[in-house]
Amino acid sequence: MTDSGDLAVLKKSALSPKRRLSRAWVVTLALLAVCLLAVLIFRQQILWGLGAMLVDSEPPQKADIAVTLAGDASGNRILKAAELVRQGYIPRVLVSGTGTTYGVLQTSLEIDLAVRRGYPRDYFVPLPHHALSTKEEAQVIVAQLRKLGVHKFLLVTSYYHTARAARILRRTAPELEMHVVGARYPHWNDGYWWREREGQKIWIEEEAKTIADFFRI
Repeated sequence: MTDSGDLAVLKKSALSPKRRLSRAWVVTLALLAVCLLAVLIFRQQILWGLGAMLVDSEPPQKADIAVTLAGDASGNRILKAAELVRQGYIPRVLVSGTGTTYGVLQTSLEIDLAVRRGYPRDYFVPLPHHALSTKEEAQVIVAQLRKLGVHKFLLVTSYYHTARAARILRRTAPELEMHVVGARYPHWNDGYWWREREGQKIWIEEEAKTIADFFRI
């Protein structure tokens, strides 16, 4: 028969803080192991999702004009917009470009590229400016769209840039109807951005800019 002294010792041992702490560590380590295993198994899906958060693109539709944003050295933005003209979605493209490269306006370089690819020069309306951010660029673009009497337009930019650019343009001109059309960008790899270093750099930079935009920095 167990006396009262033995029961007290057993009770004290069962409630030992050290034992409770060791059990908590076991549970914590087990949960961490499960999480790590899940990350390893679903790594590609997770990385794809992190990239998809930066994308807000939709199928093209008829509009008054298309706008291409500056900053695309590949030329895919203006070529995508030019193809939309050819397909009958819009009659022309407002080509936004900031500054010059070796003394030549970036808008001129973009339009010349499209012309060399077989698109008529009269597809394009150059809009050179000196904006240093998408926010400043949006203000220039919206002022020009209002001047042209545009009510509905297509925004054409690289896939990784679509979500942030769309939010900024909608804040700048809530009265205008806008639809965003994504253009391919070589290092984005059609969403598999993590497969090369340049794609990783693009994701980090765009994510940082997205966070900055959230805090209106």
